[in-house]
Amino acid sequence: QVQLVESGGGLVQSGGSLRLSCAASGSMFRIYRMGWYRQAPGGQRELVAGFTSGGTTNYADSVKGRFTIGRDNAKNTVYLQMNSLKPEDTAVYYCKATHELDGMDYWGKGTLVTVSS
Repeated sequence: QVQLVESGGGLVQSGGSLRLSCAASGSMFRIYRMGWYRQAPGGQRELVAGFTSGGTTNYADSVKGRFTIGRDNAKNTVYLQMNSLKPEDTAVYYCKATHELDGMDYWGKGTLVTVSS
């Protein structure tokens, strides 16, 4: 089992940048496939960026070229660098870990990102 804690959210002006972090506790961080999701007010939770089982990355079309996902296995941490932020990026951002063997999903509690125009 893994526990996830997101940080780095906040209020930023349009065009600004934020870096989100997701710290994972527990063992065997390497065997979890990590991803970032977001949920805007009144909206559904959607994938923002994630790692595939093969280690490649995928992004929502709306964030391609602006957001970058990274992970540091030595620190049990996954990051989301967000540049050129737009008001429509406003949402609660969640970190998700998927166990590569049994497919179990684990979620953090989320961190709020607010982008003002």
